[in-house]
Amino acid sequence: MRVKFSYLLATGIAAGIGFWMYSGTMVIGGVGDSEHATPPPALRVSQASTETFRVQVERLVAQDRRAVLEVRGRTEAEATVAVRSKTTDDVVERPAQEGAHVAAGDVLCVLDKGSRQSRILEAKAALAQAQLDHEAATQLNSKGFTAQTRVAALQAQLDAAKARLIEAEQELEHTVIRSPIAGVIQSPMAEIGAQLEQGGICATVVDADPMIAIGEVSELNISEISLDMPATVTLVTGESLNGKVRYISPTANPDTKTFRIEIELPNPDGKARDGVTAVTKLELAAEKAHKISPAILTLNDAGQVGIRAVDENNKTVFYPVKVLGGEQDGMWVGGLPDEVVAITVGQEYVSDGELVQPVFETAEVSQ
Repeated sequence: MRVKFSYLLATGIAAGIGFWMYSGTMVIGGVGDSEHATPPPALRVSQASTETFRVQVERLVAQDRRAVLEVRGRTEAEATVAVRSKTTDDVVERPAQEGAHVAAGDVLCVLDKGSRQSRILEAKAALAQAQLDHEAATQLNSKGFTAQTRVAALQAQLDAAKARLIEAEQELEHTVIRSPIAGVIQSPMAEIGAQLEQGGICATVVDADPMIAIGEVSELNISEISLDMPATVTLVTGESLNGKVRYISPTANPDTKTFRIEIELPNPDGKARDGVTAVTKLELAAEKAHKISPAILTLNDAGQVGIRAVDENNKTVFYPVKVLGGEQDGMWVGGLPDEVVAITVGQEYVSDGELVQPVFETAEVSQ
């Protein structure tokens, strides 16, 4: 009797499970029928009532944006010339000092003249004798008393005497070393009493007017820069100077893929110094862009960054954007239509193509 009751109980349970499986929805591993999946909030609102899902929107209008490209680099003097001696002797005089401003042609060092002046006197005497010999031979040749070859030989001696005099005079001039450019004398200079060899440096002159700000520009931005483009350069020392682009490298650095540019900066008072860290700002051509709050950015199913907007039929649409730059009161993006109604609240609760009820922000409603 007990065994029969167990059989009857098992049969009843099996029949109940079969009836439940026949009439209900079976869930396996947490996966149910797609008809029973949780819909998005906007769809749940529309299913629960006759009202469409409400989103807050704002009308965005494109503006002219003038982007500023920042280029970090350093300053470089227009010219740095090491003034070298063309002869060898001791320094006997140094009219200029380190840090002094000199003009082109100013004397930097004077060397001992030694016997150079006497060599000039000797060369002048030899030239005078050669001239007399040549004139006498010319007169004799005109009367037929000497050959033309004798006149030609004496002409050669005369030319050689002139050359020796020029050489002696130049050697004397080389004892006075002058600055080839205007600028400031950089330390160190040759000391008085020291022997300056031929090719030795008397002084180094730095021409800092104009000053040059150099930097490297990415290959992505180099096409936006042109010669004579105005620029503002701020130095780490606090000075700010205005200039213009004077040079753009025609080839990129193979390692960094950047192009060298040079900004010419007037520097008559010498405030800007060589080798100082500098930030150059170049104002690029105007372009259409939208300034938005970063909070309205969202992602689509493909992982693209953009905004959701409402079209003329009150249906949602996604626009991918390109971030152009940021400011304290918002960020600039490109890639949007000139005028767009962007969803500012609720963009995360709707998908593309859904019908919504847009509600403009208070500022636009009051207009």
